[in-house]
Amino acid sequence: MSLTNEAPAPSQDPQLDADGMKRDVGFFGLLWASEGSLIGSGWLFGALTAATIAGPSAIIGWIVASIIVTVLALVHAELGGMFPVSGGTSRYPHYAFGGFAGATFGWFSYIQAATVAPIEVLAAVQYASSMHWAKDFWSTKNGGQLSGSGILVAVILMFVFTCINLVGVQWMNRVNSVLTSWKVIIPVLAIVVLLATHFHSGNFSAGGGFFVHGSELKSIMLALPAGGIVFALLGFEQAVQLGGESKNPGRDMPRAVIWSILIGAAIYILVQVAFIGAMDPHVLTDAGTWTNLSTAATQAHHADVAALNSAPFYELATLAGLGWLAFILRIDAIVSPAGTGLIYLTSSSRLSFGLSKNGFIPEAMALNSKRTKVPWVGIIVAAIIGLIFLLPFPSWGKLVGVVTSASVMMYAGAPLAMGALRIQKPDLPRPYRLPAGNILAPVSFICANLIVYWSSWTVYSTLMLVMIIGALIMLISGVFHLNSNLHKMDWSAAIWIIPYLIGMGIISYLGGFGNQSGQPSGIVDNIGIFNNVLVGGHAHIGLYWDILVVAVFSLAIYFLALATRKSPEQVDEAIADVYPMPVEGH
Repeated sequence: MSLTNEAPAPSQDPQLDADGMKRDVGFFGLLWASEGSLIGSGWLFGALTAATIAGPSAIIGWIVASIIVTVLALVHAELGGMFPVSGGTSRYPHYAFGGFAGATFGWFSYIQAATVAPIEVLAAVQYASSMHWAKDFWSTKNGGQLSGSGILVAVILMFVFTCINLVGVQWMNRVNSVLTSWKVIIPVLAIVVLLATHFHSGNFSAGGGFFVHGSELKSIMLALPAGGIVFALLGFEQAVQLGGESKNPGRDMPRAVIWSILIGAAIYILVQVAFIGAMDPHVLTDAGTWTNLSTAATQAHHADVAALNSAPFYELATLAGLGWLAFILRIDAIVSPAGTGLIYLTSSSRLSFGLSKNGFIPEAMALNSKRTKVPWVGIIVAAIIGLIFLLPFPSWGKLVGVVTSASVMMYAGAPLAMGALRIQKPDLPRPYRLPAGNILAPVSFICANLIVYWSSWTVYSTLMLVMIIGALIMLISGVFHLNSNLHKMDWSAAIWIIPYLIGMGIISYLGGFGNQSGQPSGIVDNIGIFNNVLVGGHAHIGLYWDILVVAVFSLAIYFLALATRKSPEQVDEAIADVYPMPVEGH
């Protein structure tokens, strides 16, 4: 069967896609799913974390990251319009390069989605601990971590997310729509009020100046992953993950992806400006520099700085005498992370659904509830994994780096798939076609790899350890015949993946981005055998030269991948296994 000239057979039930899921999510459901993922704990903590790394120049970081993520979002908009399937980011590389590529990027997709929910729960509990009745939820020892009562609250929140997801996608969308409307309004309100009433222009040159670290570019590069900037801008792909449940995916999905990132980027850039401008100058004077705002020594000697780290915008409003705004921000500190955690638990189950359909993990992960038509096993497993990930990473900032790196590795598969599919299937209908896509695809692949590199050697080595765990799970699925489709794991079109992962590891090891804080920030740091063997990031490749090395290496991998892509006939076969039935408007 050629999918270029032939459409799949009509569905017996136009409200179900080929995966047996209900198609009842409209444009605003898709838009709010993406927007609800974008506006979460990132706006509550990201502005402070980025400022403590890059100072006021963090604003430039937000602009640069917004441009990079927007281009990646446009790539997903083209692919999502072509293939409206559940868990889309885990399937596009599979279509273009076969099973090994699908398994690799699908696992990156799943890990980032499964770990965002616990980050958001962690953020909500941490922010709540600034309230007197909840102060025992959070311990400031060892860099900050959940206490026993805090862990109990986290478990309850994850349980609530699970229940809402299990009752069906319509209920999830209704709850998410209400939460997201609130989540968009409150940051905008804070921006307007702070800029209008408490804007100190002198802050942009105080505390060490506009740039810190003695290197303008490095300050910004450090802030993109480690400062939570890229993490905050992640989430636009949620509309893609729900593609198999969209009423009119060809029309609605690309629009939802594009508009969500444009709205989110505008809010985050203005949030950073408002945060720096509204900072009480006396607090900045007490700290001495922007970078000192996050140090344990400064927090120990200045209560205002300690309070700022616990609940940044709440403390900002309190110091400004805006008690009413501080009260609203405390409520939002629970609502925003909770809403994002809810939708990411949804997307985790859809990604495991896609991985199972592609034959990489047990078939049980693709079991749908007969009544609600949701992958109930995947939802429960995602919740359990989320709780596990709360254990080795004690604070919001510690987990952000790994998730950012996993997310960008996931995104890196999309430009490769788009570039290959434009050659393999040039005539497939594309409701949205990215202008200058043949140029922007390799450029976005370079940008994705730069963010992975800037995440640091510690984060990359941790991510590779997680990758090995994923490979073991897939191996177990094959050995015990837990998925009858595992034999479809083909390698020939994805021979570039091994040199890609090894090459990025070598560049990261030799580059100048090691463990920036000097404190453990990943699993590898906590495993004694690795402490001396895997210490990387000693700047054997100089600053600026490393950017050139990453760019040249990325282009080599990009064109190698296109050269080894699957044939058009093999693409037809891969798509036919999981291609959705046609729906109105597509």
